[in-house]
Amino acid sequence: MTQPRQVETTAHEGVLPDGTKYLIHVPADWNRSLLLYSYGPPRPPEAPAWDPAMPSVAALLERGYAIAGCGTTRFWPLEQNLPNQVRVLDTFEQLAGRPEQTIAWGQSIGGLMTAALVQYAPERLDGAFVLCGTLGGGIGTHNQQLDCTFVFKTLLAPDSPLDLVRISDPPANIRHALAILEEAQATPAGRARLALAAAMANIPGWFDPAEPEPAAADATARQLNQYRWFKGIDWHVFLEARVVLEERGGGNLSWNSESDYRALLEQSINRDEVVSLYREAQLDLDADLDTLARAPRIEADPGAVEYFERYIAFNGKLGGVPVLTLHTIGDGLVPVDHMRSYGDVVRWAGSDDLLRQLYIGRAGHCYFTRAELLTAFDSLVARIESGSWPDLEPSRLNAAATARGPEENSVPPAIGSLDPGRTGLPTPPAFVAFTPPVMARAHDIRHVR
Repeated sequence: MTQPRQVETTAHEGVLPDGTKYLIHVPADWNRSLLLYSYGPPRPPEAPAWDPAMPSVAALLERGYAIAGCGTTRFWPLEQNLPNQVRVLDTFEQLAGRPEQTIAWGQSIGGLMTAALVQYAPERLDGAFVLCGTLGGGIGTHNQQLDCTFVFKTLLAPDSPLDLVRISDPPANIRHALAILEEAQATPAGRARLALAAAMANIPGWFDPAEPEPAAADATARQLNQYRWFKGIDWHVFLEARVVLEERGGGNLSWNSESDYRALLEQSINRDEVVSLYREAQLDLDADLDTLARAPRIEADPGAVEYFERYIAFNGKLGGVPVLTLHTIGDGLVPVDHMRSYGDVVRWAGSDDLLRQLYIGRAGHCYFTRAELLTAFDSLVARIESGSWPDLEPSRLNAAATARGPEENSVPPAIGSLDPGRTGLPTPPAFVAFTPPVMARAHDIRHVR
């Protein structure tokens, strides 16, 4: 992958009143547009708020965009970063002047924050670009994860000390989870039950962005990829990082008292895979579903639910701000059904003319080429400037991305790759027409208790 050329910028670093770092870069040839960058993952305390050398960031600086944003040292930082990002906008205007156009932008948890900023301060934004965002919101996301881990523990290690909620010892918890996972993956019965757990969260049977998606009938390959998702990142988020959420909300935010696991399986994208693997293992699927139906359920702490409905349950109101989302269809950390959840509430609120959702036919979480990212971004800018959406047909988008040249059409290796040194894998653009599945336990403003 050819790196964008280094551009001359004026950098401003500082600390907001609550101690949060911010970083601003203004190119010498600033085009008078500002990207408000929400970098979601925690950063080390000694690190800057975000990394200007990231290829996508560097590419946008090269095009003359100023970039500003605050960082975070903790997971799920909406309570701090929503007001802090508005403070960053104020700071930018004091230092560099008022931009002609402000676009919010972020990926993963940063994508969640970007969509939340549209709800929190739409009057400060001209557009929003949401990459691989956790758009199921605080409750929907973690109820989905609980359904997955509940099946995992109930069927594979019911007597283990593994905590699904109210995690007391995160390092020990992840050790228990990974040990159970390895033992299960070693047997046909264990693999079938892991597939059932994956089905509860619509975790795809596709992991490596450099590989084609396994055939729908190849249950063995698809289950192996779900195991790779569990081991590579999911269990670390679902069963270790969760403790930070519980600290933020003052308790457990998830419940499964309403979960019908038989019904969840019937509507899962992985139903046929599960049936096939249970048959191959000579295991009684109905008996396992009955076990799940009888198992004691988990209740949430009301205060924690209230907190995560504030941070955040989406209300679908976009406040006049055009929003473009971009998501890979083979994302096993933030399943693509999150896009359906967000799109549904936006349509319910009557804001659907402001929303467009694009899909990349690739595995991985946030695995976009620079060409795909810039092509999608240019489409949002066209909407902001013209007042109407340009042609977003996949064939046109792929042609535009291809025209950016081979150096822009590559992606890094997958999370957990056996060859992590690979970079710049040549990858053709992969915009596809796609309808995401339903997020079974979506939770937006219509579900607030």
